[in-house]
Amino acid sequence: MQTIVRVGSVEVGAGRPLALIAGPCVIESREACLELAGRLAEFAAAESVPLIFKASYDKANRSSHASFRGPGLEKGLEVLAEARASYGLPVLTDVHSELEASRAAAFVDALQIPAFLCRQTDLVLAAAATGRPVNVKKGQFMAPWEMRNVVAKIESAGNRRILLTERGVSFGYNNLVVDMRSLPLMRETGYPVVFDATHAVQRPGGAGDRSAGDARYAPVLARAAVAAGCDAVFVETHADVGEALSDGANMIALADLPALWRALRRIHEAVAQ
Repeated sequence: MQTIVRVGSVEVGAGRPLALIAGPCVIESREACLELAGRLAEFAAAESVPLIFKASYDKANRSSHASFRGPGLEKGLEVLAEARASYGLPVLTDVHSELEASRAAAFVDALQIPAFLCRQTDLVLAAAATGRPVNVKKGQFMAPWEMRNVVAKIESAGNRRILLTERGVSFGYNNLVVDMRSLPLMRETGYPVVFDATHAVQRPGGAGDRSAGDARYAPVLARAAVAAGCDAVFVETHADVGEALSDGANMIALADLPALWRALRRIHEAVAQ
């Protein structure tokens, strides 16, 4: 039997409507983040979308030290708490250290372990110990069955509020591919599985001092993942992807999100029959 994981007001798992995790890659400014959260809240209300808002206060794994990272922990958490209170959306954010996990848990509804850090035992245990739902992105270097070890770490802390996210696997240099078999394989852990459509089309380091991407394929892979039975879809979005300060090359434009969501929901409903 698969566990149903509740993130704020959103339930993720078998038998529940397809959930959406969406937001900017990074908090670019308080005003931009709140505006996007507001527009996503309007979209969620109009389309009855079980939506979790995602934004990062710090992008700690940028290709270059000169790249924009965000406002940092304290200021960023204040913005996320304001978005949560203003629009009633559950909020998810990345954490990178044990200290960040305990601090962020007081402000958001769920913690996310970045793909590069998914085997960092102390971080995973610290996130689990907060009692918040933990979304773990499968590392680009890991096989799906290896995620059982990550699940066991979280469970050892008494936390069974676990989401597992597929975001592709390294294939040569500066490229990722997605093996859709990873979705049912990770679902065998008994926990809901998320598909990260926008990072799956990223080309890490593909632009030299920053990542590149092929955003046109994100909707294609999202549709395939929903057909394969994922429980939620993760997308990074922006009102103007050309001006995004991080990951614009693989983002889905906010204006294109409603049409994509309707298609994904129809696929999910067909698969669930």
